[in-house]
Amino acid sequence: MELFRIKRDIPFMRYALVFNAISFLTFAAAVFFLFTRGLHFSIEFTGGTNIEVHYAQTADAEKTRSVIAGLGFEDVQVQNFGSSHDLMIRLPAAKQGTKQPELVDQVFGALCSAESGQLSQHDAVSAQGQAESKKVCTTTAGAEPVVLSRSEVVGPSVGAELAQNGAKALAFVVIGIVIYLAFRFEWKFGLAGIIANLHDVVIILGFFAFFRWEFSLTVLAAVLAVLGYSVNESVVIFDRVREAFRRWRKLSTPEVIDHAITSTISRTIITHGCTQLVVLSMLIFGGPTLHYFAVALTIGICFGIYSSVFVAAAIAMWLGVKREDLVKVTLSKDDPSDPNAGAVV
Repeated sequence: MELFRIKRDIPFMRYALVFNAISFLTFAAAVFFLFTRGLHFSIEFTGGTNIEVHYAQTADAEKTRSVIAGLGFEDVQVQNFGSSHDLMIRLPAAKQGTKQPELVDQVFGALCSAESGQLSQHDAVSAQGQAESKKVCTTTAGAEPVVLSRSEVVGPSVGAELAQNGAKALAFVVIGIVIYLAFRFEWKFGLAGIIANLHDVVIILGFFAFFRWEFSLTVLAAVLAVLGYSVNESVVIFDRVREAFRRWRKLSTPEVIDHAITSTISRTIITHGCTQLVVLSMLIFGGPTLHYFAVALTIGICFGIYSSVFVAAAIAMWLGVKREDLVKVTLSKDDPSDPNAGAVV
């Protein structure tokens, strides 16, 4: 399917040096901000407190978030889970000297007051037959507008382990992409493709470092998705390059690459346009939980197109990719270049 067909090839490679200079400056700025500002990690990496509450009515995440923010907490995450009546609240690591039970009671007390209730101590027997005491929120009518379901502390050691596992996942993806491109095409394409993909990843991280956006596990998932999405675009262009080398024997390498990119423009617009519509809907209607996930994907899609055209293809050209690298040349019996041509045994 094509929206339009371009009859004359666009000379992308003629301006490859200019666009790659822009890419290098953008990449250098991203690295600079990563080293100077650093990433603003979520509590999944730094540690904190998870609180699960159940509302008698449909839970209002925005109201809950504003109530907790009024207590002076920053970087609070509130999201629905399980049902529309349940909320998970994630608080950053408590200040030194603050105990976790006191923190939970403070938050639960504020949520109870917001629902016109009062906290009271309730003694009960657990399923294991042990006596336990817990806070209960009740109204004057005896109803429980909000119930504290569970609370737990995420230690810094757990966050460090998640960060290490995330780095390992990123490394395995990068290595896998290099091996795939090297076997599928040629090592020059593999090297060019991975440089372009890392270019996208570093720029995404640079945006998050510069604007101090929260970097969470969902953002890490978006970064890994961008890696796969970007390499798919590079594979399509590289495949067209191989086809063009077989079909147009008199074209130079830059002309072949220009033809390959021009012939995939319609496909690129359709694919990336449809994907961006879905991501845009998550960005607008997904709420705070999916906001930065959608932001990371949006940056990755935009720079993924740019890197596949102006970074990956240009680097492959500068590495000296040629027709003989992708197309096996078979010498005929009468070929004068064959030293054994015409020999009789």
